[in-house]
Amino acid sequence: MTMHATDWTTPAEAAHFRTTPDYATTLDYLQRLVAAAPGKLKLESFGTSPQGRPMTVMIASGDGTFTPEAARKAGKPVVLLQAGIHPGEIEGKDAGLMLLRDFAVTGKLPQLLDHVVLVYIPVFSVDGHENSSPYHRINQDGPDSMGFRGQAQYLNLNRDYVKADAPEIRDWLKLWQRWLPDFFVDVHTTNGADYQYDLTWYSEDPHKLDPAVAAWQHHTLVDQAMPAYEKRGHLASIYLDFKDGRDPHKGIANFGSGPRFSTGYVALQNRPALLIETHMLKPYDNRVRATYDLVEILLEKIGGDPKALLAATSQADAHAIARDAKAQVALSYKLDPTPTPFEFKSFEFSQTHSDISNSSWIQYDPSKPKSYAIENWNALLPDLSITPPAAYAIPAQWTSIIDKLDAHGVAYTRLAHPQKIKAESYQLDHPQWASQPFEGHLMLRDFAQSTVSREVELPVGSVIVPLNQRSANVAINLLEPQAPDSLLHWGFLNAIFEPKEYGEPRVVEKLARDMLAKDPALQAEFTKKLQDDPSFAKDSAARLSFFFQRSPWYSVQGVGAYPVLRLDAAQTAALGKQSH
Repeated sequence: MTMHATDWTTPAEAAHFRTTPDYATTLDYLQRLVAAAPGKLKLESFGTSPQGRPMTVMIASGDGTFTPEAARKAGKPVVLLQAGIHPGEIEGKDAGLMLLRDFAVTGKLPQLLDHVVLVYIPVFSVDGHENSSPYHRINQDGPDSMGFRGQAQYLNLNRDYVKADAPEIRDWLKLWQRWLPDFFVDVHTTNGADYQYDLTWYSEDPHKLDPAVAAWQHHTLVDQAMPAYEKRGHLASIYLDFKDGRDPHKGIANFGSGPRFSTGYVALQNRPALLIETHMLKPYDNRVRATYDLVEILLEKIGGDPKALLAATSQADAHAIARDAKAQVALSYKLDPTPTPFEFKSFEFSQTHSDISNSSWIQYDPSKPKSYAIENWNALLPDLSITPPAAYAIPAQWTSIIDKLDAHGVAYTRLAHPQKIKAESYQLDHPQWASQPFEGHLMLRDFAQSTVSREVELPVGSVIVPLNQRSANVAINLLEPQAPDSLLHWGFLNAIFEPKEYGEPRVVEKLARDMLAKDPALQAEFTKKLQDDPSFAKDSAARLSFFFQRSPWYSVQGVGAYPVLRLDAAQTAALGKQSH
């Protein structure tokens, strides 16, 4: 018996988009869909939230291609679509229920997934989704009650991709490694200015991507999907991050992204990605339909030429594996100093002085559409770049580093025997930490870095990470200290800056006199320091530390010695023979 389409009204549609269903109701609807179309839909769990809820993923395929192995064998690209990483921004969930229904049971989109496999996460942050309140998003018009930006441990999952503190992200990483999707879509609702667009979007700058992936992404998004989307009556724009939210005249700039964010992490994995941001002040039904239409168009375009996407991602992986030994890899990016003109389709606005904030208060008039000619600084250029080694070596005791490699699926071997080696590493000095926590960490904000040659005894079980692998860019961004989201910057290696042995003042008093007697230049250095730095001159402990830190009792402790070694090709080959 064929059920009439009206029997498949989603909970949000039934509520005229005033509300969005809770997680149990969402899962119930998805299970009903699977029961009606088991050959097209399969519901799986890919983890458990900190509060014990199942993390659910729906696999959708026109012919029951429900595993990554089957997708690869059939030559079908895999699209990972996720909603609710910020569960107050939940359009992707309700749009996804409608889209799956129209694909699987109502006959509206029966061919949508003939040549693509869709892996769909209806709600990523399930605990945050259930922590619902009318007061979570002051910037947003509906639904009546919204989920919370943080998960149950107060972590923002969309800042956690590299550091992988949250159980949800660690489960997501396993899902990613299992499927190795070819294209990724993350659905959000924006904060920020008021404007005419019902949807803005962001993709990573071409400099962050393999050329084949960048070319596919531009063709599919800019040349195909967005024009088709606007033909349906929508208005879209690139993501709008204003240099000054109180004055749009100053233009827009790239918000920076980076691998702590979903799309930035996916770029390290050699994949194209799209961030969808519906507009917070448009009614919820508009936002859901905007998401529905764009996702449908994306799947249709990818399905129309699946080989093009597979060729791009396969080429990107091959390039990562066979990277030229002299190639430069960017760790950070800066704004291109040359802006381009941009037409900002907004509304008339006023800027008045506020006695409350003692600043400017911008107020828009949505009844009066108006366009403004502003400047766009969205393009990025590589900033700090390095030449990667052939491999990294990590002594076995640094389990905090090795655990993160495991979480990210970075391949390595382990030494079967102890090995003494002299290799390139870094000396890190003058660390400065943030004064406030960010995502559960006091981040290491700044340090001085110099390259040194270091002789190290690598114990049994030490890890060798070759960079001729598809996850090479992930390893580089974890292990190069200056990468903005390196494990060092996130504070996982703070202990290397802590001396463990110290000198009693009465002992260092004698040490200082002995050192001064043997080294007249030291007396001149000490005298100059006293003259140039009044705070140092007043600090008796700092004055004694001046001498202790220049003694072998301090240097033997290895303070600031970065534990990761950079291996050349010959060292990598030699250690490879000793590992398994």
